[in-house]
Amino acid sequence: MQSLNLFDQLAQGGLGIWAIGALSVLALAVTLERLARFRAVKLAPAGLVDAVLPLWRQGDFAAVQARLAEQPSALARVLAYLVQHRRADTAALSTRAGDIASLALREQQQRAYPLAVVATVAPIVGLLGTVVGMIESFHVIAFAGGLGDPALLAGGISKALVNTAAGLCVALPSLAMHHFFKHRLTLIGLDIERQVNRVFDEVLIAS
Repeated sequence: MQSLNLFDQLAQGGLGIWAIGALSVLALAVTLERLARFRAVKLAPAGLVDAVLPLWRQGDFAAVQARLAEQPSALARVLAYLVQHRRADTAALSTRAGDIASLALREQQQRAYPLAVVATVAPIVGLLGTVVGMIESFHVIAFAGGLGDPALLAGGISKALVNTAAGLCVALPSLAMHHFFKHRLTLIGLDIERQVNRVFDEVLIAS
């Protein structure tokens, strides 16, 4: 029984395999970049609110701003705005704080968007490669004088189906990582909302 050589199959898969390979490189690059930079510590550092609230209560707003500048993040930007406009109407402050946080989170979500593109495009490219491969296979059979050699048709179909398999192998992890980052985005957004609400409850509304 002849063993299946995956690399030979991929090498003979045609242009579709090259396109899927390029999509896989894009998905891997985006995933690694997001894993490195899209973290709670970079958007909502733990302990930041605990560090600035005592300074805020003391009225040392310069120290608050200096502390926020030490840990630049989405949460720090929201808190910096609240400090600068602390005497404004609370409802307006709440709306504006939500807008700042929402913009920061949407920017992070947009950077992970290529994963959704890869998850959508890779299976279609694989299917297109399969269809083209099937057409080529039947074309070879037609000029070979019918189905005198079934192995000729089976080999062509096998090579064509490799495109679909490759497309799915790239699309499924990309889709999984896209949803993983969306879930992380939701958790970080909820954490920012909780921290900002603490500031409103303990220093803005109370004052």
